[in-house]
Amino acid sequence: MSEWTPTTCMRCAVGCGHLQRGADSGHGLDSVRGDANHPVSRGLACQRGVNETANPDGEWLNRPLVRKDGELLPSSWDTALDVVQTRIAEALDDTPNGVAVLGSGQQTNEAAYALGKLARGGFGTRYYDANTTLCMASAVTAYYQAFGSDAPPPTYDDVPEARTHVVWGANPAVAHPVLYRWIAASAGDDDSELIVVDPVETRTVDDADVHVQPDPGTDLALARAVLAHLFRAGAIDREFINTATTGVDALTGALPSVEAAAETAGVPVDTVERVAAACSAPTLIYWGMGVNQSVQGTATARALIDLCLATGNLGPGSGPFSLTGQANSMGTRLCSSKGTWPGHREFTDPDHRETVAAAWDVPVDQLPEDPGPGPVGIVDAIADGPVEVCWTVATNPVAGMPDADHVRETLEDTFLVVQDTFRTETAELADVVLPAATWGESAGTVTNMERTISRVRAATDIPSKIRQDIDIIAAIGAETAPDLFERPPLDPRSVFEELRGLTADTPADVSGISYDRLDAELAVRWPAPDTDTQGGYRYVDDGAWSFPTPSGRARFSTATHGGLAEPPDGTYPLTLTTGREPDAYNTGVRTRGGAADEPPIARLHPETATEYADALDRGRTVVASRRASVGVTVQPDTGVPPGMLWLPIHHPAVNALTIPAVDPESDEPNFKQCAVDVRPPRASAPITHNGFSHPMGDDTSAGDE
Repeated sequence: MSEWTPTTCMRCAVGCGHLQRGADSGHGLDSVRGDANHPVSRGLACQRGVNETANPDGEWLNRPLVRKDGELLPSSWDTALDVVQTRIAEALDDTPNGVAVLGSGQQTNEAAYALGKLARGGFGTRYYDANTTLCMASAVTAYYQAFGSDAPPPTYDDVPEARTHVVWGANPAVAHPVLYRWIAASAGDDDSELIVVDPVETRTVDDADVHVQPDPGTDLALARAVLAHLFRAGAIDREFINTATTGVDALTGALPSVEAAAETAGVPVDTVERVAAACSAPTLIYWGMGVNQSVQGTATARALIDLCLATGNLGPGSGPFSLTGQANSMGTRLCSSKGTWPGHREFTDPDHRETVAAAWDVPVDQLPEDPGPGPVGIVDAIADGPVEVCWTVATNPVAGMPDADHVRETLEDTFLVVQDTFRTETAELADVVLPAATWGESAGTVTNMERTISRVRAATDIPSKIRQDIDIIAAIGAETAPDLFERPPLDPRSVFEELRGLTADTPADVSGISYDRLDAELAVRWPAPDTDTQGGYRYVDDGAWSFPTPSGRARFSTATHGGLAEPPDGTYPLTLTTGREPDAYNTGVRTRGGAADEPPIARLHPETATEYADALDRGRTVVASRRASVGVTVQPDTGVPPGMLWLPIHHPAVNALTIPAVDPESDEPNFKQCAVDVRPPRASAPITHNGFSHPMGDDTSAGDE
């Protein structure tokens, strides 16, 4: 029997410690369990993370594939890499922006760093991003604007100390089960409570003391209503405001009346007052995709931070705490050169650019001048601009980006390289597929949502035709950008050493974290500028506040509600929203099995379902937006308000419906609200998702699209 190997779960961003044991013969994992010694989770582990690590349910890629005469055929690594290297070199001959790269929060810190180094320092492209922009960019932008630095101020240590837990636009009971266990335990104390703000009833709502249901897309109006009441009632921390903040006069001058903002949000004034009163106790405000994935995502996240600033809820046991989705989204922001240089160095700052160029031994003018337009803008550049080659790494944009049919059509017309573990919708379009190692097979580090770095380790050998992400990146770089890397295979430890050196003296300093230290302590939180310390609650030292802003103070904001990106109307009278399911993972490639061939389940209030009874055919119908039509199975559910329709984010058909509008400050797409209609599954309502246009007759399953 093989020995237990410590690692970190890669399902979500909680960062639980796992023990894993490789199979006695062949490849793969025999068993996985929680690690009682891990300082983050102390032995806790959700069953979903265990199952998806040990027994992922997807179609494995087991060798490189190259498209020939329209068909993906098995190939050798030498042939596949030669094709990729040749096409990238040809694209770069015309312009450094001839190549687009889309990374992922599923990569290790080392692989993300290597990919960013190659994209920015080797290719010099501005068309590089990662799917963290699809989920966390608005929260990140809000942190920078308010505090001058990315990442939440609180840590997990603050959860049991809080008396009020406000979960806004998130469902951690489903998305982050171990973290939610801590939240629920603290909220269950006699002097504590849980308030959930969500238009839809969720698993988290089941435990709530108060459930606030704003109208879809009005979160900013609701947050401003609460803040306006706090100022009107004098229930603010004037000493903290005067000592540690700036911009309060501009804020109060821009606030709407409590009554007007509450009416916009569709929430009674007494509910607004109830939420405001709860903020008098030490309060943690958690938020997720229901806030971020909006054209007002940054403004709403700023408003939630304003609530903390106004009530003095900044400090141990309180504060704003965005809930990161993918396992290493925080690490991607830390080290991948996506929106900032490693260590959160400002992208356009000349001194930081010089430092990075010198560390990589490339001319400073080879680095792109700006971080690029975000994933939606990258797709536009592929369709209309200079991009000739697109390389995706551990991401599935054909299912995961808004207006997904447009994404599909665009990627069909470019040279597409897909690096992944499983066969995805994006891989089906690829010209070259490069099979990568997965959880239990990979080595490196990851960074969880509270800024803690820990090791991931391999407990099993990988099949001979599979390679580590970091080695695939280095192999492509060996010919397209010589001298950036050693020839593969790379030692992740040496890559981390390079990364940690580049973060020294930055806001996200990890120079005091080494593999040896992680072997001894298992997990260390940044900033860690030396080998003896690690980060705790940020911006406060012995009661004195200091923020990395020009004034040294935290900044209030002034934005007010501006309406939906695509409001319902007479043609599309319903509002679509999306959310997580308990046993599904991202776009579902690890968890859905054959479910991708079944229509997604649409939750509708019984009143809405009755209103559309003529559009139902044996429980099935078609949901239509201005972009596509998708066959669904209808599930009446009183937890969804009348006039709304809920679909799971994980099904590959769902994002054919969503709108590609983005937050102008963060470039994050507005996944959460768009206008839809329910139409009969007949020739009058053809299913257009995935490029098909055919009637859904009595014998045609929506899953046949």
